[in-house]
Amino acid sequence: MGKILIINPNSAQAVTEGIARAVAPLGPHFEAVGIAHGPATIASDEDVARGGLDVLEMARSRPDARAYITACFSDPGLDLLRAEGTKPAIGCQEAAILTALARADRFGIIALSERSIPRHLRKIRQMGVEARLAGELALPGVSAEASGRDEAVYGLVCARARELGDAGAGAIVLGCAGMAPIRARLERDTGLAIIDPVLAAAAIALGTILG
Repeated sequence: MGKILIINPNSAQAVTEGIARAVAPLGPHFEAVGIAHGPATIASDEDVARGGLDVLEMARSRPDARAYITACFSDPGLDLLRAEGTKPAIGCQEAAILTALARADRFGIIALSERSIPRHLRKIRQMGVEARLAGELALPGVSAEASGRDEAVYGLVCARARELGDAGAGAIVLGCAGMAPIRARLERDTGLAIIDPVLAAAAIALGTILG
């Protein structure tokens, strides 16, 4: 029986491996794959557009999959996958925000860079949940890989999470799939509910295929 295919649209193998480790506690239902020719980090709107086509092509090459997850916080290719209509398609940004709303009245987001924020806000407006956003704060343009592995970056993430908590966010959404390795540690260090977008999407996808 096919697995849930988690598609990382960037080429950072360490990020893909971190995603696989993050969802491992949910059981042997998942396979994480990357895009070898993709950018190391999905940073610009052009990256999102190109990544969306790569995600669609990867999904088309894997008709054995039971469902697809877009493992990038900008959800590249999500609308394209849903337009295909062949299998359930779960976007990790949508899943993370919905999970945060299930944990707290208001939520905050930590983005990789300032230029990511406008497209995140567009999605939040489309979802109709902007009134429950306490705020979104950015890191200084770090890579997807560094966001979950660099100790200096971790210190910045902690600081941003605490700022969002002070602004009223009861749940903090990590705005990059590359942050998966730090979720549990960050929750311990800040005392806040920390939402890993890929783990949130994996839980929803698993409920979809097992329901």
